[in-house]
This record gives sequence, structure tokens and C-alpha cells, in this order.
Amino acid sequence: MNYQKICSDLLKDLPQRTVDVIERRFGLKTGERETLEAIGASYNITRERVRQIESEGFSKIKPKLEKDKSIARHLQSVLADFGGVKKEEDLLEVIGKDRNSALFLLTSLSEFERMPESNDFYACWITNKDSLNKAKKVVNSTIARLKKEKKTIKLADSSYISISKNIEKGHDGKYGLSNWIEINPKGIKDRAYLVLREQNEPVHFTQVASMIEKLPFSNGKVHTATVHNELIKDGRFVLVGRGLYALKEWGYEPGIVKDIIAKTIKTAKKPLSKKEILEKVLAQRFVKENTVSLNLQNRSYFLRNSQGKYTIKEA
Repeated sequence: MNYQKICSDLLKDLPQRTVDVIERRFGLKTGERETLEAIGASYNITRERVRQIESEGFSKIKPKLEKDKSIARHLQSVLADFGGVKKEEDLLEVIGKDRNSALFLLTSLSEFERMPESNDFYACWITNKDSLNKAKKVVNSTIARLKKEKKTIKLADSSYISISKNIEKGHDGKYGLSNWIEINPKGIKDRAYLVLREQNEPVHFTQVASMIEKLPFSNGKVHTATVHNELIKDGRFVLVGRGLYALKEWGYEPGIVKDIIAKTIKTAKKPLSKKEILEKVLAQRFVKENTVSLNLQNRSYFLRNSQGKYTIKEA
């Protein structure tokens, strides 16, 4: 359907100033929509007067559209493919190059209603309130499911979801809450977190940098030094070896080898043998046994009793 020609035919019998106001308001000629203030300034009239002229134009256009229902039926069929509700930007994207003309027609037709943007929903077009209520019900139930499951999910039918500001599709095609880092990661740290969680094992920071660059929402080159600096400052990550980072949520304790030894002995609440300490520390840190042994020899922190077991030196 040629929306531009339809618009031209609807406007041709209107006063020239009315035609100019409507064309500028909807960007029918230039593609750029103008404000009431801008148009009023060019005519030296108030924004309210511009609104009146626009309204008078619509009152003369609507009877013409009532006589020919083919335009309304066509646009209704487009909206019907989305359950009678569609985010305005997405609907105009589907329509394509004649989007401004289509927006003008949607505004002119009584069969459609534009719902303004709110804190929770984008501006959208509907064919009736029942469709909108159904869409909001689907959105709210999906939000409740996401909060309960606490993970991104696949949706068999996502036609209503696009109107919600609180749900978005991630790079993997799954849906999650808009404030989840899986959906909108903020900076290097969040991207690194996603990479490590995907790998599910400690990764060297140079590899983390390479993996971040391959993410769909990456911004290009990632410097390894930047990654190292960001990870070492963020409590979600633990340095578990020379350049190796793990997630704290996996059970890794923060601190250097000496700290891990001390915590191991404190947790046991009794002296431990070197073998027992090695087993616990090497589960936490990717270091050589000799590194643990050297730390145990530090008499400023650890003491070896007559049974050859180690305790923490009292301050």
C-alpha cells in the first residue's frame, strides 16, 4: 500500500496552511517531524493555535477515511499479526520507508489508539483495550516468572513483550529483566563476569579480554591491563593464581596464600598437618605446593608444634 499517495490524496483539498502544518508535524515531506513551537514561530502564532489548525485538518480528513475502510483494514491486519498491540517504534520499523505517512494515518483513523509512554511501557498502538490488557497481563506474568527463576528464559511467543521497558532480549535470544547484567552489562567488569560464568572455571585475564571482545555487545578492542585492573578491584572476582581469576560465588575466598592458610587453620579450630593444609589451599589457589610450604615457614604467622602440625601465631 502506498501510504504517501494516500496521505497526499487526503490533504489535497485542505487549506494550504493546514496542509503545511500537518506535513511538518508528521514529516511527510522532509522526513523530520517538527514541534508545535517550531511551526508556530514560523507563522508567528501560538503552539495552541497550531494544535487547533492540526485538529481542524483531522476533522476534515476523518470523514474521507470513514468512506474507504480499506486503509483501516490493512493497518488492522498489520497490528493483528502482533496480537493487536505493538510498540510504536517497532510497528513503524515493520511498515518501513513510509513510516511517517503510516503514523499520520494511524493518528487519523478512529480504529486505532496510541498509548503514551510510561515508566513501565513504551508508546504503543492498539486496536482495543482488551488487547492492551492481555498484553500487560502477559508482561506482568513474565516479570514474575523471571524474578522467581532468576535466569534468562526463552519465550515461544514474545509479541507482547516488546512494549515493556522492564524486559529485554539478550544477545543469546533469551529474555531477562532490563536491569540484569546478562541483558545490559555495564562496563568491562560485568562483561568479564558473564565470560567467567559462561566458562565456569578460572580464566587468565588475558583470555578474559579476548573473550569479551567476542561478545555481541562488545565495543571493540579490550586492553588486557584494563581487564586486570578492573577485576582486582571488584569483589565478585578472586585472583586464584598468577593472572587467573575465578568468581567468588564459586566458593573461592579472597586473599593471598598466607590468608588462605590462616583461614583454613582457623576454620578447623585445631592444628593441621602440612598435607591437610595443602589439600585445602590447593583447592582454593592454583599455585605450586612449594609456594604453600614457603608460606608455612614464615614464623611471623605460623608455628609448627611437636607433632609437626601447624597453628597460627598469636598476635
